Amino acid sequence: MRVGVRSLVFSSVAAAATVPSPVQPDACKVIAAKVPFVPPEEALACLRSFPFNETIRKNVLANANGVLDFYTFEPYYLNSPPPFQESTVQIRADLKAMATKHYATDYDFSVDLYNITGRLNDGHTRWFPSCYTTFQNLLPAPITSLLKDGKEDVYIVPDLTDFIPLLGTAYTDFLANIGFNWQRLAGAKVLEIQGIPARDYVDKVAKEVSSNYLDHGVRVNSVYSTYRIVSNAFSQRFGDLAGPSLPTLRGLTFNLIVANGTKPEKVFVPYVSSYIGASFTDQASYWANNCAANEDTNGVDLTASATSRTAPRARPQPMGNIVDPTKKKAVGLPGPFIPTAPPVSAGSSLMFFVLPNTTTGVIFVGDFSPASFEGFQTQAVDGVNKLLAAGVTSLVVDVHNNGGGFICLGAFLYTLLAGTRSGYPGYQTTMRANPLAQKIVARVIEEDIEFLNYTPDGWAFFNDTIFPNNHNFITPPETIVVNGVKDDNSQRFHDTCVQFTYPPDLALPVDPPFPLKDVVVVGNGNCASTCALFTTLLHEKQNVRMAVFGSKPGGQVEYKGMAGNQVLEWADLDTEIKSVQLGNDTLAPPDLIVDGNFRVNWRTAWSFFDEKKPIAYVSEPAIRFAYTHETYNNPQNLWTFAAKEILKAI
Repeated sequence: MRVGVRSLVFSSVAAAATVPSPVQPDACKVIAAKVPFVPPEEALACLRSFPFNETIRKNVLANANGVLDFYTFEPYYLNSPPPFQESTVQIRADLKAMATKHYATDYDFSVDLYNITGRLNDGHTRWFPSCYTTFQNLLPAPITSLLKDGKEDVYIVPDLTDFIPLLGTAYTDFLANIGFNWQRLAGAKVLEIQGIPARDYVDKVAKEVSSNYLDHGVRVNSVYSTYRIVSNAFSQRFGDLAGPSLPTLRGLTFNLIVANGTKPEKVFVPYVSSYIGASFTDQASYWANNCAANEDTNGVDLTASATSRTAPRARPQPMGNIVDPTKKKAVGLPGPFIPTAPPVSAGSSLMFFVLPNTTTGVIFVGDFSPASFEGFQTQAVDGVNKLLAAGVTSLVVDVHNNGGGFICLGAFLYTLLAGTRSGYPGYQTTMRANPLAQKIVARVIEEDIEFLNYTPDGWAFFNDTIFPNNHNFITPPETIVVNGVKDDNSQRFHDTCVQFTYPPDLALPVDPPFPLKDVVVVGNGNCASTCALFTTLLHEKQNVRMAVFGSKPGGQVEYKGMAGNQVLEWADLDTEIKSVQLGNDTLAPPDLIVDGNFRVNWRTAWSFFDEKKPIAYVSEPAIRFAYTHETYNNPQNLWTFAAKEILKAI
């Protein structure tokens, strides 16, 4: 039986998931005084010190199966179409097998689910166990792919000696104490990793570790180290080879040729595990602070504290984003690579530049998850106006490693660049019409509840008239057939970003402020969710050119990395269920008794080109360019290259 008030949950949680007595010596206590940097084997010993618990398994798998009923892409994954066939997963069969599989520890069980859901290659839908995503393995030898002398090869990043010290002396002292000379590896050409050709190993990591993105070419770029924006500052991402999220490997053996060298040599490069979780002193406190369910783990009944079920509340802002715990301890971009051109405007997610001695402007869109929703809009308009005042006539839009965010901010930025005359800034969209979802909408209508994601007047007809709140848009369902499987969906509808979230005091242009034929979007394909919606709108509706840097020679790469639509975290979905008094329904997923999050892609966006296909499954390869020693990790040099070679503006 489920409960709807958080304070009542904890007694049952404690009974079901109490931390076991430590096996001596306490492996967590051993590393408590050593963090943030410890040997991977010691980190793993702590994580694997919690015995397997059958009650936890049953609870987590029941939650997972219940959440997947809302997963819009589930039937597509039964046989993903080319070129996405690598992302084919029989997820229900895998969960069924997990129910009887032998696991020695709780870590083994939970990480198995983490890895199985990771094979979906959908960053919107995955199990994130808070207990076991507390370490990031960091290799003092991130890699990239560079074009040199007409040939693309894999290299240790050239900026290694500038980048690694930004981790701090605790990291570099750790390496010094074990006698590892990482400095000499800067710019080394990599021939093999773990005994196989470097490109093949990169493909292996892209297939087995990277996750998040349907397209293999995009995941290849995830393996490499690249630049990004984090908290209004330039940052450098380690990449999935040098910065995986689990401390499972002690190191990697490289066969390489050092810069200015001529002979190959084998070098074992050690990983160092970086702790990014909550503080602890021993196994018991580790479990209490990182693993036990807390007041934020599950959802709540929003009507329990409202004066009435129709009490005014803030309308939920639809989100489409990626989860990246490593941003908690993001590393800066080395000084030599910071643009020398000063930004004409900058905020938590946006930076605006004018390339020196040109009429080309740049908008670097770091994400759509700003500190201030309204501040993003104000800054976007201000930045565009300042570019126009500076005489800018062509534009480079950079979306490197954009993790997405508020869907309506993506729609807003699209409208700002395409003009209000461009019309509805979005796609036809649907949600899954499973029996529980139909019950939720029926109860919302019956009780006239105004503040949920399932509330009808949060959505609109195709003429952008908002649904009345008695409009049942999910019953009867519209049935489609995917991979031979019938799947019930809601009526198709529009988002309501224009009606609810465009500030009336901000004047948006009727027509594009810059000729769209003179606009190019550049990135590395790691363009998640709202970023993918934003770029796809520009490409499909306005024919704006898309260019992706990196990936692999001879292969295609998509410009949109993860193009679902709205994502719901488990606690958000649970809140929808509890707020209509369906928490005890037999179809409702149970409250989690450990801290974790099974997030789910809750809505689908249908392609403008082919409205029978989700945009996620429409292959639209971008123009591809290799990174060079000049453009690698150097935003301004890359923008200048794009202005000259793509826009022909220089």
